[in-house]
Amino acid sequence: MVRTITIVILLLLVSYGWVFCQPLNIRGTVLDADTREPLAFASVLVEGTDQGTSTDESGNFSLAFTDAPRKNILLKISYVGYVPEIISISTKQTRYTVTLKPDATTLPEVAVVSATLKEVSKADSPIPVEIYTPALFRKNPSPSIFESLSMVNGVQPQINCNVCNTGDIHINGMEGPYTMVLIDGMPIVSSLSTVYGLSGIPNNMVKRIEVVKGPASTLYGSEAVAGLINIITKDPATTPRFNADVQATSLAEFNTDIASAWKAGKSTALLGINYFIFNNPLDINNDNFTDVTLQNRFSVFNKWQFYRTQNRQATLAARYVYEDRWGGELQWTKSQRGSNQVYGESIYTNRAEVIGTYQLPSSEKIFIDYSYNVHLQDSYYGINKYLADQHVAFAQVRYDTRVGKHDLLIGLPFRFTYYDDSTPATAQGQRTWLPGIFVQDEFRATDKLTWLLGLRYDHHNVHGNIFSPRISLKYAPAKHHTFRITSGNGFRVVNLFTEDHAALTGSRQVVIKNELKPEQSWNLNLNYATTIRHASGYINVDGSVFYTRFSNKIVGDFLTNLDKIIYDNLNGYAVSKGITLNADAAFTSGFKFIAGATIMDVYQKQRDSLDVLQTIPQLFAPVFSGTYSLSYSLDRTGITIDLNGRITGPMHLPIVPGDFRPDQSPWFTILNIQVTKSFSSGMEIYGGVKNLLNFIPENPIYNWQQPFSPSFDTSYNYAPVQGIKAFLGLRYTFQ
Repeated sequence: MVRTITIVILLLLVSYGWVFCQPLNIRGTVLDADTREPLAFASVLVEGTDQGTSTDESGNFSLAFTDAPRKNILLKISYVGYVPEIISISTKQTRYTVTLKPDATTLPEVAVVSATLKEVSKADSPIPVEIYTPALFRKNPSPSIFESLSMVNGVQPQINCNVCNTGDIHINGMEGPYTMVLIDGMPIVSSLSTVYGLSGIPNNMVKRIEVVKGPASTLYGSEAVAGLINIITKDPATTPRFNADVQATSLAEFNTDIASAWKAGKSTALLGINYFIFNNPLDINNDNFTDVTLQNRFSVFNKWQFYRTQNRQATLAARYVYEDRWGGELQWTKSQRGSNQVYGESIYTNRAEVIGTYQLPSSEKIFIDYSYNVHLQDSYYGINKYLADQHVAFAQVRYDTRVGKHDLLIGLPFRFTYYDDSTPATAQGQRTWLPGIFVQDEFRATDKLTWLLGLRYDHHNVHGNIFSPRISLKYAPAKHHTFRITSGNGFRVVNLFTEDHAALTGSRQVVIKNELKPEQSWNLNLNYATTIRHASGYINVDGSVFYTRFSNKIVGDFLTNLDKIIYDNLNGYAVSKGITLNADAAFTSGFKFIAGATIMDVYQKQRDSLDVLQTIPQLFAPVFSGTYSLSYSLDRTGITIDLNGRITGPMHLPIVPGDFRPDQSPWFTILNIQVTKSFSSGMEIYGGVKNLLNFIPENPIYNWQQPFSPSFDTSYNYAPVQGIKAFLGLRYTFQ
C-alpha cells in the first residue's frame, strides 16, 4: 500500500514538474476602451521584473516565458493618456484582449491637420480646431455623417425639402454652400454632391472629424467661406482586422457597416461597406405625403497605404456610392416617375471618388495630393426632370520646410470642374478652371507667442483674379491658457442649381436677373481655451466670439412673383455674428459630459427701391442652439448609459403669401437615450430611444392638396418629421 502511494506521489511530482517546465507563449491586443481602436506601442511589463515588450502598429504583443510560471503572474499594460491595466496570466489562457480607458486626469495630445495643412498638436495650432471621434457619434448612432453632425455645437445639418430630404450643413447660421466638406483634406464633397452626397458617407470609414469655423479659403480655396469640415479616414495599419455594426429601428430602418483591414507585403489596406435601406412609407401628420424619404443606399470604400524605403509612403483611396430615394404622395409608384397624376420626387445617384497622396522619393518635404470624383444625378421633382453630370479634378503640390523660427508651407493647387444639367441655365456644359498658389508662414516668436500669415491667389476663368489673405495669432501666457485671434477672407464660386433645391420643387420659373458674381466674406474670430485639472479628472473649456461679413451674396426672391424665383447678387451685405462656448469633462468615477451653446445674430442688409438698407433675418438660423451629451460607465458590468440631445431656439422660416403657418419655429429639443453593454470578446450590444419627447414639426408642406401648383412649398423645415423611435444594434470587433 505504501509502495503504491509512493509511486502515485512520484508520478504527480513528475507531471507537475513537466507541466511547469514547459515554455509559455502568450499573445494579446491592446485597445482603446471607447473607440475599440488598437493602441500602438503600448508598454507591456511583467510586474516585479524587467521583462516586457510593447505593442506593434496594430496593437498586438507577444511574450515568451522559458518556463511556465508556478503561479499566476501579473502584466501591467500602460499607455500615455490612459489608465494602466493589470491582468493576471495563467497557463490556461494564451490569448488576451486588454482595453484601456482614457485617463480623466491626463490629456493626450491630439494631432490635427485642417488648420495649417500640417500635422501639429491641437494645443500648438494657431487656428482653433474642434476634434470629434467616432466615440462621440456612437453615443447616438446614425447611418451617416450628415445625421451624426447634429451632435456638434454650432454645426446644423439642415433638411431643405420635406419631400426628398435634400440637406446641407450650416456653420454658425450660414447656409450649406458656404461650408466646405473635405475627405482627407481633398475637396470631394462640393457643388452637386452637397445636395445628396453627404448622406452617403458611412461612419465606419471615419477616424476623426475636424471642424474649423470661419473662412479657410487661404488654404482650401472656393467654398471655405463659413468654415470647413474635414473627414479624416481610418489608417489601414491601425484599424482592427474586422469590425461590423448592424442597426435597426422600430420604423423599419436598417443599416449595416462592415470593415476589414489586412496587410499585403509592405502595404496595408482597408475595405469598408455600408448598406442602408428604409422602405416603409409613413405619414404621421396625415398630409398624404411621406414623412421621410425612402432610401436604398450602397457605399463601398477601399483605402491602401503603401510603404517604401526611408519611411516614404503613399495612400490611395476610392469610394463608390449608389442611392435610390423617393418621397411624395403615399400612392406614388416608380411607374409614375415624372407624371402629373401623382406627385413624387425620385432621385438616382451614382458617385465615384478617388483620393490619394504621394510623397516624393527625392524629398521628404514635397507631397502631391490628388482627387477626382464624378457625380451623376437622374431625378424628377414632380414633372420637372433634372439630369446633372459633374466632374471635379483636383491636384496640389505641397512643399513644407523650416527656416529658422519660420515654418513655411507653399502650395500649387489646381481645380477643374465640369458641370452640366438639364436646366436652361446650362444649355452647354460649364467648365471651370481654378489654378492658384498659396504661401503660409508660421512664425514662433517666443515660447508663448506664435504668428501665422497666409496669402492665396487664384485665377478663375470667368471671374478673374481672387486674393485670399489670412492672419492668426496664438498667445499662451500660462500653461493650459491659450488665446487665439484669427482674421481671414473666404470666397465661393457659385453653381446655383446644385445648391438651391427650391428652384426645382413645384412649378416656378427660375430667373437669373444679372450675371452672378463670386461671393466673398471677411471674418474675425477671438478664441480662448483652458484646461482645469483636479484630482478626480479634468474640464476643458473653449469659447469664441465671431463676426463674418458677406458681400455679393446670392439671394432668391420667392415673394415678388409667385410664378417665378428670381436670383441676383444681394444689393447690400450679410452678417453672421455671435458667441459659442464648448465644455467637456471626464471624471475618474466614470462620468463624462460634453456641452456646447451658440448664440448668434444672422441677417442681411438689402437696399430697397429708395436705396435704403432694410434688415432681413437669415432663414434657418436659430438665435440659440446647444448640444449636450452625458455618459456614465459601470465598469464592473461593462454597461454605459448615454443621454444626449440638441436644443434649438426659434428660427425664421420661409413662408408664402397667405401662409397660415408662423414665420418662426418654437423652442424644441431632440432628446436621445442609449444603453450599451460591452463584452471582453469585442462584442457590444446597444439600444435606446431617439426623440424621446416625440417632438414633431407641424404642417411641413404647404398646400399639399395641390402639389403641382405654384404655391406648393416643401421648404418649411426646422426639425425631423419622424417622431419617437426605438433602435437596437450589435457591434463586433476582431483584432
